Amino acid sequence: MNQATTQAGSEKRHTVVIVGGGAGGISVASSIHKRDRDIDIAIIEPSAIHHYQPGWTMVGGGVFRPEVTSKPMSEVAPRFSSWYADKVTSIEPELNRVTLGDGSKVGYQVLILAPGLELNWAAIEGLESALGSSGVTSNYLEGMASYTWEMVQTLKKGTALFSQPPMPIKCAGAPQKAMYLSSDYWLKHNRLSDIDVQFHNAGAVLFGVPDYVPALQSYIDRYGIGTHFQSTLVAVNGPSRKATFRVTDSEGRSEDRDVGFDMLHAVPPQRAPEFIRESVLANEGGWLDLADDTLCHKRYSNIFGLGDVSGTGNAKTAAAVRKQAPVVAENVISTLRKAPMTAAYLGYGSCPLTVENGRIVLAEFGYNGVLQPSFPKWLNDGTQATRAAWWLKAKQLPTLYWHVMLKGREWMASPAVRSSR
Repeated sequence: MNQATTQAGSEKRHTVVIVGGGAGGISVASSIHKRDRDIDIAIIEPSAIHHYQPGWTMVGGGVFRPEVTSKPMSEVAPRFSSWYADKVTSIEPELNRVTLGDGSKVGYQVLILAPGLELNWAAIEGLESALGSSGVTSNYLEGMASYTWEMVQTLKKGTALFSQPPMPIKCAGAPQKAMYLSSDYWLKHNRLSDIDVQFHNAGAVLFGVPDYVPALQSYIDRYGIGTHFQSTLVAVNGPSRKATFRVTDSEGRSEDRDVGFDMLHAVPPQRAPEFIRESVLANEGGWLDLADDTLCHKRYSNIFGLGDVSGTGNAKTAAAVRKQAPVVAENVISTLRKAPMTAAYLGYGSCPLTVENGRIVLAEFGYNGVLQPSFPKWLNDGTQATRAAWWLKAKQLPTLYWHVMLKGREWMASPAVRSSR
């Protein structure tokens, strides 16, 4: 990995420029290099730390130590790539170049966008200032999962609220995972009967894919969790320990209701970064406008995308990236060679719903909620809570992430073949 430098007003060029050094950016760089070691690849990523974000929920449940979920970017960025430790402020697709925070330009033949998404904390009044005190926490914020675990351990009685914002969000099951792991701890420590656990979901259903709802509902019942649908967190008063939810009835009428709490696990609304959502590259919802199968931009044939920024209809998870990276890699190489794109992504996403310490409902599905299980039913029935899925999530996935996925070793991730049109 060569750390690249720029000067204001200057322009450097690379064959492939990747915006984002998270799961998507590193994985696709490695997958491209695996296929053609002569391609000049640059990665633009301002952060000095790379995070294994799926691990944060496990930190919040006392399963993982915080330090296992991050590594220096200097260790993670591939040695064959050039790394610009800066942010992208704008993209000029007509000129095949991006502008960095220092004012310099980086040109490309092919651009891959994997900058992730933006957590819009400010959309919930008072939340940002309340985080980390008065029982207000969120596993979605770097470093905050440890406070979640502290609150879970110290809460003996009272009210625990867990919120889920409107879709789309990354790892749509994470708000529930925090709730289930917390409830499991309280149950095993004989506290649950003294704690009123409430789930406030801006959506209308427990989970978007019906096949997994019965298993999840059984845990809602086991823990005695009160469910409140179409209930959106809009404000938090930390010192007063009051949360305000905007509740919408079946006829579309809304009213705000205050709920007191002793612990609040809050999840903010999420959106694409500004340089995407306010550009010509965005769809009507502000997300990157990609073809569902090729992950190529719908209007610019030399721009691709993957990960949470994508406007495709899949779940925004690291598991989706694992399947997307080889597809983008193959189609980028086809584009450089002026050949037809043949690799297709079928919308795969995986959400390991951690319903208790020791069991997981491994939800795996593609576009339109079509189930896409990775294992035979005798080994792991994804519609049920199993110990096999827990073993995979808790014992294997971190190692697979750091040493397989990020290295371009495409375990169970071969692209589908694109159908002729």
